[in-house]
Amino acid sequence: MTQGGESRKEATKPRNLSTRKTTRLGTWNVRTMYEAGKALHVAREMEGYQLDILGLCETRWTTAGECQLASVETVLYSGHLEENSRHTEGVGILLSTHAKRVLIGWKAEGPRQISAEFRSQKKDINLHVIQGYATTNDKDQDVKETFYKMLKNTIDQVRRKDILILMGDFNAKVGSDNVGFEEIIGKHGLVVRNENGELFAEICATNGLVIGGTVFPHKQIHKSTWASPDQQTENQIDHMCQQEIQGINEGFRYNVEFLREPSSREEFNVAVKNRFQVLETLGEDSSVEETWEAIKKGWTTVCQEVQGKRKREHKPWISVTTLRKIEERKKKKDQVNRSKTRAGKAKAQEEYTKAMKEVKVSVRKDKRNYVDDLARGAEEAAGAGNMRGLYETTKKLAGRYKNAGVPVKDKDGKLLTNPDEQKERWKEHFKELLSRPRPENSLTFHQQRLIWG
Repeated sequence: MTQGGESRKEATKPRNLSTRKTTRLGTWNVRTMYEAGKALHVAREMEGYQLDILGLCETRWTTAGECQLASVETVLYSGHLEENSRHTEGVGILLSTHAKRVLIGWKAEGPRQISAEFRSQKKDINLHVIQGYATTNDKDQDVKETFYKMLKNTIDQVRRKDILILMGDFNAKVGSDNVGFEEIIGKHGLVVRNENGELFAEICATNGLVIGGTVFPHKQIHKSTWASPDQQTENQIDHMCQQEIQGINEGFRYNVEFLREPSSREEFNVAVKNRFQVLETLGEDSSVEETWEAIKKGWTTVCQEVQGKRKREHKPWISVTTLRKIEERKKKKDQVNRSKTRAGKAKAQEEYTKAMKEVKVSVRKDKRNYVDDLARGAEEAAGAGNMRGLYETTKKLAGRYKNAGVPVKDKDGKLLTNPDEQKERWKEHFKELLSRPRPENSLTFHQQRLIWG
């Protein structure tokens, strides 16, 4: 038996997300789907990027439902449920024929959230996709908390062993400073974290979701997900998050700086020679696997005993008290992961949330004290006439300078992207600026000196 609209060939295809085929997901704020031809245009873009699942924000469709496009893709959508409501907000999920075939079910959560569940080839493990559309940063706190409370309820319904993907336009700037959120935010975000970013980071940390766009280094143009109409302001407010399948923290690394000193190198060489003398006792009958395991164990043992683990470098302004709070928060997180019962997990989660807030408060306090100390040092250096000390302190206060990349335009306002054209425009600008005629009422230096004299 086949489902409606399926051929016999289609019905016999695998009905789960294959591990041999890469399943591509994406999210896009389309601004509107409530215009003629926009749905087919979005479907063509989805096909061009070879996506199987595309989350949509600001669809502006009302009510909730499911429909199939003329290009065979399926749209799951959720909007305002009230009758005669305005065409605002709205979210959706666009599915390819393959994704539609493995769809288990979906749920509409109003105009700002929709979720769907899919089968995978792994036995008894499903894929859950949640598409969200958060309010802007200037909205009331109550509205924001309502959105994240609803989002938390949806996440709590996902089984722990299932795969969870959270994506959408959260209007959240998480920034590049990941102090206090090292487990879920990388160091490659944009600008500075705002209030929406704090809320978004908290729910990701609470549920073990890594914000993917901040983990790996990318070009500036690939980091930003939104640009102002004049192309002068770029933000990273759309995000895709997944569970901590692989950690974003650095793995175990040895203290290679130890080998820079000749005496330390000699100590290391002696330890390696002693270890490999023991390996010579292996018989000729030993297999390749046994020999390799013995060699690997020998190297790792020597590195651990002689070099030791490389110490992690922290920000200079983080206090010992804050570091202890961070370690305590990690222990609370482990308790959440080890909890077996729902009540135990809820209690552990409450303690972890409390510990996370304590870390954030302590980090802010340390940074404020650090900046105050630098300001006092700059003031003292200026009073004592210590220009060198004042300069060094000012550099620390200002941080790294980054060119804002102001666009160069010609006289007609056309944007110039070619470097040679930009240089010519700068040359032309300074030539006009420095070759301007002297104002008629201006006085020479000699005349001014006579008048003032």
